Amino acid sequence: MAYASTNPPTKKALRESIKAGDRIEVFQPGPFGPEVKDGPVTIEGPHYPKPHRWYARVIVNDGVIVKLVG
Repeated sequence: MAYASTNPPTKKALRESIKAGDRIEVFQPGPFGPEVKDGPVTIEGPHYPKPHRWYARVIVNDGVIVKLVG
């Protein structure tokens, strides 16, 4: 699973950051990461050690979230 670099506490906060034009990078820890470059990806938040409370499908371009699709 991938994560947003800004660690938004809610999906709504992520949506607002994207709308505001903030640069939010995506990373994927473990053997499958750390970078996500282009295309659709599912992210979750908030980061560990807090429990994951939301999931979102986003479009990534050059490692940066450009659109929230679900």
